[in-house]
Amino acid sequence: MTAILKGVLVSAPSLGKLEVHAPGYLVLEGGAISGVFDTLPQRYAGIPVEDFGNCLITQSFTDLHLHAPQYPMLGIGLDLPLLDWLNTYAFPTEARFADEGYAREQYRALAAELIRNGTTRVCMFSSLHRQTTLILMEELEKSGVTGYVGKVNMDRNGGASLQETTEESMRETLRWLDECGDFSHVRPILTPRFTPSCTDELLAFLGKLAAQRNLPVQSHLSENTAELEWVRRLHPDCEQYWQTYAKYGLWTSSTAMAHCVWSDEKERAAMRRAGVTAVHCADSNLNLCSGVSPVRMLLNEGVKVALGSDIAGGDTLSMFDVIASTIRASKVRRILDDWKTDFLTTTEGWYLGTSAGAAFFGAKPGFAVGEPLHALVLDDGKLPPLPSAEERLARFICRRQEGAIQAVWSAGRRAL
Repeated sequence: MTAILKGVLVSAPSLGKLEVHAPGYLVLEGGAISGVFDTLPQRYAGIPVEDFGNCLITQSFTDLHLHAPQYPMLGIGLDLPLLDWLNTYAFPTEARFADEGYAREQYRALAAELIRNGTTRVCMFSSLHRQTTLILMEELEKSGVTGYVGKVNMDRNGGASLQETTEESMRETLRWLDECGDFSHVRPILTPRFTPSCTDELLAFLGKLAAQRNLPVQSHLSENTAELEWVRRLHPDCEQYWQTYAKYGLWTSSTAMAHCVWSDEKERAAMRRAGVTAVHCADSNLNLCSGVSPVRMLLNEGVKVALGSDIAGGDTLSMFDVIASTIRASKVRRILDDWKTDFLTTTEGWYLGTSAGAAFFGAKPGFAVGEPLHALVLDDGKLPPLPSAEERLARFICRRQEGAIQAVWSAGRRAL
């Protein structure tokens, strides 16, 4: 079935570049993009056009790192550094997700809020509970959110209320993988929480499983200086944090590592060589006093970088806010680097929040022909007019506008 959308088309085909058609036409065949035009070709005459006037039609957002069971504590408990925060707030909150009724209520609300905020692709941590991880995947699928969800693995340092035995973690992971095959748009990702949460035996099991079943991996890397020291004590044979994953086969081009705040030149080079994606979480890094990630260095050195809200260390699901925080954090980093590194521009931030994250799922950047449509319609008609689509996009990032998101498409389906 052919569908046609008309509006001011804005997409990010590469870092720092916007492609604008003002106005333009998006032609869809079965939900996938079959053409992007300034003038509609004659062969489409007679096919109804959904005309959004002067609204922007842009790519929807990708959130490549967030913790679903921390959703109830969003915006609270940000008065401690990372490791204390986990034990005081995050782990007790996640433990509540053993309750299936509570989990469904919270996950349904989370999925709806993601769509309202224009996020259609995610790379998401669940809790360690198998059954409620399936509930999370079900609620995301029903809402229209696509991407990866992982049952968390943690067989040490979780406390009495949030810890598995090694055998239980392995068994429940295999059961979960067998039970989540019916989802069309939400797929499994292996999720060792971070090195201190997993014994060597469990990490080795997950590495073999990733290779056997060709599964992606998500975890945390070099977020906090106390965490780095802890990892050194746990793995004295490893010179650097990244090697604790690499030695078990968890360090590949299908790996997403959140934070990378303290990744030095050697660790960044290891990321580039392996094709690992660094997921920058500016809000969380500042909220928990972890530091400011060297995003410009990562990009300049050829490391793949995308963005994450990292709720509830981060305090918002809005990727507009996440992009704005990313740009601000890069300016802080410029100051810390004695003005030797450039801050991120608006167009670079937009790319990182859209195309860069979508690449982790194998998607081509921008509004690429052949890709299922992931898009937003943005209306700023209540504000003073601006002369260019670029300026309007910058204003959407920096100024919250109630009701700005008029429509959302996810994987070719209308979700809002």
